Amino acid sequence: MIEIQTLATGSKGNCYRVSDGSTALLLEAGISFKAIQQGLDFKTSEIAGVLVSHEHMDHCKGVEGCLKRGMTIYMSQGTKDGMGLDNAQIRIIKSKEQFRIGTWTVLPFDVQHDVNEPLGFLLQSDNGDKLLFATDTYYIKYKFSGLTHLMIECNYDQQTLDENVESGRTHPVMRKRVMRSHFSLENLIEFFKANDLSKVEEIHLLHLSDSNSNVERIFNTVARATGKLIYIP
Repeated sequence: MIEIQTLATGSKGNCYRVSDGSTALLLEAGISFKAIQQGLDFKTSEIAGVLVSHEHMDHCKGVEGCLKRGMTIYMSQGTKDGMGLDNAQIRIIKSKEQFRIGTWTVLPFDVQHDVNEPLGFLLQSDNGDKLLFATDTYYIKYKFSGLTHLMIECNYDQQTLDENVESGRTHPVMRKRVMRSHFSLENLIEFFKANDLSKVEEIHLLHLSDSNSNVERIFNTVARATGKLIYIP
């Protein structure tokens, strides 16, 4: 049974604890280390590893604090270079090269974002559960089978974004950047259609924009399209 705890999500910071009952991991460290400690009830020693998708501050702000605490961090070479870090506790990982952390088998995969080498993660527990984590990408080119849990970005919906541009709330240049670096509700629905969701138990929708997303519209649309249990932390 996978347990998912959201410590933070969104443009101000992203950090999630996941556990299969045997091994606990952090996905992203985009808040201060103090906030991570508080979110984990100061049980940081229970974290077997931290997976970081890319070097934007809302995903890696707490990395240096985690390193000082002795935690092992997993990231791509591009992310390491982008952060300018050199630490023996950093493990370099590559797209489509799986590795083990405790009872998890982790398969990184490339995603589409405006940084050097961003990654998503497919995590399979020895207990048979399979978790997909993908954020800060405008589409996912891979198909997955046997998923039981999804933690996936739904940053904006096209209607709200277009309305904000028309009203002047969002600049047209920002509209273009959002559409080229983040997952929309519409692209997410297409992703669901392309993948086998028959075993999915939970869908956690992450990283919603404060201004360009309509939470009710997103929740209802995904619920109707999937028939699954939806969480928007």
